[in-house]
Amino acid sequence: MSTSKLTPDRWIAAGFDALQMRGPTALAAEPLARQLGTTKGSFYWHFKDVPAYHDALLRQWQAEALAEVLDLLRSDGSADQRLRQFGRTILSDPSETALRLWSRTTPQVAATLAEVDAERLTYLTHLLRQLGLRNPAFARALLASLIGLPQLSNDEDAEAAFGALVDTVLALS
Repeated sequence: MSTSKLTPDRWIAAGFDALQMRGPTALAAEPLARQLGTTKGSFYWHFKDVPAYHDALLRQWQAEALAEVLDLLRSDGSADQRLRQFGRTILSDPSETALRLWSRTTPQVAATLAEVDAERLTYLTHLLRQLGLRNPAFARALLASLIGLPQLSNDEDAEAAFGALVDTVLALS
């Protein structure tokens, strides 16, 4: 067993790895403890129970996802550049697809994703308005593509497809 002290952050990071590799059933004390080379007792030292752990994992992802939106909102660069960076940021998150699959069976996960998606839509709408595009359907289509593209292709193909969609939308302005 590992003798190094595990922190809640280390358990959360292990949870994201497990979610991506094995799905939500791996987000339990025993498989996570095995993954980290420790005992379940260490898990329960940091988290009251598995639902509390799930809550911490979701709060962490939500905080990071919303921080990314705020960083982009405050960043320099043209609206076009920030729109492309927005897509790269979402497409580069390996947890996003796993969380969306988990959300199909877990209302708490679905609610967290809905909150983040609402903020993302607001940001996309803001960027598109800066580019002279006022139809909110464009923002929805761009976000929907970012959610769906990873299901269809690898990372490079998804990024290229999103870039092509951005080019098409920008041609309408």
